[in-house]
Amino acid sequence: MNNYSPKLLWLNRSGLGCFLNLLLVAILLVSFGLGWVVNGFLILLGVIFITPIIGFWLLRWWVKRNLIEDQCPVCSYEFTGFKGTNSSCPNCGETLEVRNGKFQRITPPGTIDVDVVDVSVKQLDQSN
Repeated sequence: MNNYSPKLLWLNRSGLGCFLNLLLVAILLVSFGLGWVVNGFLILLGVIFITPIIGFWLLRWWVKRNLIEDQCPVCSYEFTGFKGTNSSCPNCGETLEVRNGKFQRITPPGTIDVDVVDVSVKQLDQSN
């Protein structure tokens, strides 16, 4: 076992090493001046406390501008999505995109989208 180890432990356990480090730091601070340390500490506290508040308000503003709440054009299920992204309807699974603040189906070029009208049998019999 090392003979010098107990003396090192005694120095650390006595608090003398910590005291000497604090004294050295204090001497360096006094020699350079304390104004910049206090100002730096206050600026750091300001950044730590003000940045999350500003970030929260910016996030709310961004979400308010980019969140769209509308109905699916296929199944009329109401849900939310973001502008500039494609979304899938959680109810029917249809892939949708946002155009002019509304959800619209993504269709390949040349596809004609038709609305279905239900015609009952009674209407056909009366028209003949």
